[in-house]
Amino acid sequence: MIRRFGWLIPVSALVVLVAFAIAASAPGYHVVKTYKLGGDGGWDYLTLDPASRHLYISRSTRVMVIEADSGKSVGEIADTPGVHGIALAADLDRGFASNGREGTVSIFDPKTLKTSAKVKVGENPDAIIYDSATKQVFTFNGRSHDSTALDAAKGTVSGTIKLDGKPEFAVSDGKGEVFVNIEDKNELTVIDAKGLTVKTSWPLAPCDGPSGLALDREHRRLFSGCDKLMAIVNADNGKVVSTLPICDGVDATAYDDETHLAFASCHDGKLTVIHEYSPDKFSVVENATTQEGARTMALDPKTHQVFTVTAKFGPPPAATAQQPHPRPSILPESFVVLVLGK
Repeated sequence: MIRRFGWLIPVSALVVLVAFAIAASAPGYHVVKTYKLGGDGGWDYLTLDPASRHLYISRSTRVMVIEADSGKSVGEIADTPGVHGIALAADLDRGFASNGREGTVSIFDPKTLKTSAKVKVGENPDAIIYDSATKQVFTFNGRSHDSTALDAAKGTVSGTIKLDGKPEFAVSDGKGEVFVNIEDKNELTVIDAKGLTVKTSWPLAPCDGPSGLALDREHRRLFSGCDKLMAIVNADNGKVVSTLPICDGVDATAYDDETHLAFASCHDGKLTVIHEYSPDKFSVVENATTQEGARTMALDPKTHQVFTVTAKFGPPPAATAQQPHPRPSILPESFVVLVLGK
């Protein structure tokens, strides 16, 4: 028992009170809209343009673009073989898509969705971001273990940065540094965006297999989504300031500057919500229900809603030498966008 203000409180009762307090403080995220889009192909990253209210969705060989507030189709960016991610340079009115199977980046017009050029980059470009400080686009190439920098205005390669292992997602601090998770080394690497060099790499132990990455720019805290764990890292010195349990099968993380909430979206059909009380104090406040396979997401800083996508799955195809562990098949026309809000 615990004595409190002269009363003896059973530990079991205290646990119930703490659980009730946490539940009462939960933001209450749940699915508020479902957009049934259908169509063939897998998916990867989502990118939201808050100004145009367009949501970009990678779909294997093309990028689907819809209105975020209604789900209505805007159009498609064609010919993006193995597309992974989409980056937007709003100040230049340009968009960029990383085409994994082709080893290229498509440069497109966000207004017309027409591709103006393709640029050769590294092998299997996956994550892609725009760094406004240097006006460069960075691709993170999974097979060649490097990053390609593009001059976003000219559409030409600025240089290549060799990395220590397989890069996953990355973020820019807008001040000249880019951070990237190195999945197979359980590291977080810091890149000098102007000098195109690696400044340092930090171990993420006990984080295993870091994928999604988000940044609280004001407090300089990075959120690395790992295997059932969120590692929160000081962006100035690499210290892991907190680790918290999250949902299973994370791929994406996000941070809301206004609400001070961090998110992790997972394959198990959960969205873990973490509250930042101070730069070194965090807690899980909610595990909202999404749908199995909803592992990637985009955060809307205007409405504070979270967009994620998934489909219904059938049995996997037969294994081959090229695909010894094939993914489950996607049932026709089952692809949906889930919108989570409070």
